[in-house]
Amino acid sequence: MFTGIVEELGEITAVEQVPNAARLTVRGPVVTSDAKHGDSIAVSGVCLTVVDVFGSEFTVDVVHETLQRSRLAKIAVGDRVNLERATAVGDRLGGHIMQGHVDGTGVFLSRDAAGLTRFALPEGLSRYIVEKGSIAVDGISLTVTSVTNDEFSVALIPMTLELTTLGRAEPGDLVNLEVDVLAKYVEKLATPHLPGRTEHTGAGAGSKEDA
Repeated sequence: MFTGIVEELGEITAVEQVPNAARLTVRGPVVTSDAKHGDSIAVSGVCLTVVDVFGSEFTVDVVHETLQRSRLAKIAVGDRVNLERATAVGDRLGGHIMQGHVDGTGVFLSRDAAGLTRFALPEGLSRYIVEKGSIAVDGISLTVTSVTNDEFSVALIPMTLELTTLGRAEPGDLVNLEVDVLAKYVEKLATPHLPGRTEHTGAGAGSKEDA
């Protein structure tokens, strides 16, 4: 589990194509300080399993399902990524509960001088997003200020712009989106009791067996 409080801005140092997957090497001195093989690290919101650690860098394998659902399919050497280690039991929950299972990609639309930032939504995700609710954008826990069927907005503080990839985003850039998992559970439980509704099933991109 993660909370969406980015620990550092990492950098992709290598991308290698392996059978049915891509192997990424990521530089991140903070998250590698206590990382070991098998640990989980969120890379721009995608929960990935550490394969190896050497110095301030670590490697992860990104399987086909994750590449299909996230913007990591287009990642390149030199790209910056948001990094967060898995939350330890007993830590403060600074953001909101996140799994690192991306539901889809959105598109950065605009940001005004006050930090109000708009993103386009992929079809089918708007029903899980509510005003003043939480959403993860590239692994950052953010509060929704408004939402329509095809876009939503958040207000970004200067620190978020300085310390995460969103400060470098330009119109048209893809971002990873993870909606609040509680909304999906509520829908699954409630749908059978609503007339004329069929259950929606979906899965996010992540690591390990469900990637």
